[in-house]
Amino acid sequence: EDSERPYSPHEPEEETNEIERQRSKAQDTTVQSRPRTHQPSASTGTDDSEKNEVISTQQMSQIVSCEVRLRDQCKGTTCNRYECPAGCLDSKAKVIGSVHYEMQSSICKAAIHYGILDNEGGWVDVTRQGRKNYFIKSYRNGVQSIGKYQSANSFTVSKVTVQAITCETTVEQLCPFQKPASHCPRVYCPHNCMQANPHYARVIGTRIYSDISSICRAAVHAGVVRNQGGYVDVMPVDKRKVYVASFQNGIYSESLQNPPGSKAFRVFAVV
Repeated sequence: EDSERPYSPHEPEEETNEIERQRSKAQDTTVQSRPRTHQPSASTGTDDSEKNEVISTQQMSQIVSCEVRLRDQCKGTTCNRYECPAGCLDSKAKVIGSVHYEMQSSICKAAIHYGILDNEGGWVDVTRQGRKNYFIKSYRNGVQSIGKYQSANSFTVSKVTVQAITCETTVEQLCPFQKPASHCPRVYCPHNCMQANPHYARVIGTRIYSDISSICRAAVHAGVVRNQGGYVDVMPVDKRKVYVASFQNGIYSESLQNPPGSKAFRVFAVV
């Protein structure tokens, strides 16, 4: 009986990691290293010039309008966290499906339909779910969605939570990478993580970090947040074979080759 099913049970490995692949090819243009011209004299040994200052303003989340459909977005940028404006209930944008939404759906109205956002707007995370055979219409939270009875790519929406963490918290503890995608809460780093014990708050890698690293110290190292702390977005990614050491913003990171098991992550500014 089962063999009659009209679709293959193997979901194609859809756009899951395309974004990461494209991004690791493109150099990160928003990271600028500031070369220091003057040599510090012996008396000013702890001068800023010895910190190798790096600043990154690249954000993971994107501001979108009510009309933006998921398929309009994501040509090789970070594509799973969006900031929606207020007032999307009044938009004429379409939502196709319920729970699983078709890629032609408005991201923000799908989030209202599902109950994650209200008409005030806010943040939403998106997970691509591959092909679904059909999409069901329903009326929820003031939004009427449309049905569609042909197969198409789909996505689901989830709430963005915010969590305060310590200087020692790692991505492995908080939200390790899983396929197709795992979303981390937006985290709030405390101040003075530079002074945390580097044995308990390790930083392994540069730009892409092993997920046994301290999130907050990696964020200072990457130039996403300063030592006074603040909000950071975290994107779990699959593990890398090599993590490269460097000295940035006063923090020495470690190198690591072929780590057993642990995954990786990137950190982004919340501006």
